[in-house]
Amino acid sequence: MKKIVILISGRGSNMEAIVAACRAERWDASVACVISSRADAVGLRLAADAGLATAVVEPRAHRSKELFERALVDAIEVHAPDCVVLAGFMRVLSESFVHRYADRMLNVHPSLLPSFSGLDTHARALAAGVRAHGATVHFVSPVVDAGPIVAQAVVPVRGDDTIDTLAARVLDAEHRLFPRAIRWFLDGQAVIADGRVTLADAVAADALMVPS
Repeated sequence: MKKIVILISGRGSNMEAIVAACRAERWDASVACVISSRADAVGLRLAADAGLATAVVEPRAHRSKELFERALVDAIEVHAPDCVVLAGFMRVLSESFVHRYADRMLNVHPSLLPSFSGLDTHARALAAGVRAHGATVHFVSPVVDAGPIVAQAVVPVRGDDTIDTLAARVLDAEHRLFPRAIRWFLDGQAVIADGRVTLADAVAADALMVPS
């Protein structure tokens, strides 16, 4: 059975969605540990309530980013994961850390990449007047939000949308999209080739999730 380590920093809603899908769909995988960069993260309590192992590696407990990442690697490697998942992990990781987990570290970003990479995606989408926004699951690369794309979910932008209403619909889409993409990777149906993700025919049609 394959093992997943999930990194969080806050409420852990995507982590909950991943754990729920893993159990409900009986993946040939399990969440080995949830690691938080903040000891007060709500997601830690939710993970413990779900019976999962948890750990805390806080940046402020270390004298440098290098030492923090060494401690983080130590906490991850205890579980020898097949997949590392960034589920609201609010830290920019170094190139060496990213290379260590190359082609097996996944992130979800709240926009249709490459549009609106970085922060404040919903406010920027509304300011730009786009008609569609959404979420993207991608492999993590040394360049932030620029790794190979696995799948995307489209969320229409409504005329009366606020940052909060748009963010809530995008988050709901993330909760459905992220577990799907992780399972594809673990099942060998999403593979990086020449800097792009190749999907198996059985899942390719579902790589773009659009509202019905």
